[in-house]
Amino acid sequence: MAILSMFYGIIISMYFFDNQQHKLPHIHVKFQDQEAVFSIPDGEIISGDFRPNKARLVQAWIEIHRDELMADWELAVNGQEIFKIEPLK
Repeated sequence: MAILSMFYGIIISMYFFDNQQHKLPHIHVKFQDQEAVFSIPDGEIISGDFRPNKARLVQAWIEIHRDELMADWELAVNGQEIFKIEPLK
């Protein structure tokens, strides 16, 4: 697992070789005791539960950084080092 970004108490990470379970590009997101998996292409929650106000922040961040996230996804599924992405400000 590699942490991509952190903002407003939200931790965004991506796992290496993680294309088997969900079969589509995604990120893992944690906030306090909540965890969810968000799709990169559309920002929807694939699994887990997340507070709606925090989910909107994550979805906005995905929208802003979709190209960078897709580039990191390609690196991660091939086991290569990924790059950090700017937090939401």
